[in-house]
Amino acid sequence: MKLSAIQNILDAQLLNGDEEIEVNTACGCDLMSDVLAFVKDQTLLLTGLINPQVIRTAEMMDIIAICFVRGKKPTEDVIELAKAKNIALLTTDHPLYIACGRLYANGLGGRDGA
Repeated sequence: MKLSAIQNILDAQLLNGDEEIEVNTACGCDLMSDVLAFVKDQTLLLTGLINPQVIRTAEMMDIIAICFVRGKKPTEDVIELAKAKNIALLTTDHPLYIACGRLYANGLGGRDGA
């Protein structure tokens, strides 16, 4: 699923990145240690955390995009770090549960058992 489609489904604002990025799976999580257990290519991370550690964790796991939920917006330094690491950022007003449900209902799955 293209990032532009995800942006539409989640009524999200693109903070940086390419709308044509192809996303294969999604992971909704606020606990970064759980994210470390979720290794999958072309993944979108949905989270309510907006600190630099989220970007660093995403970089380690080759996560290509992050969507901040509940209307949270990262600071400019976090956005700049994501740009430097080539990680796309979005923000949506939807809570984590609803955002994940919308994506799943529109065909974007996650890793089984995660």
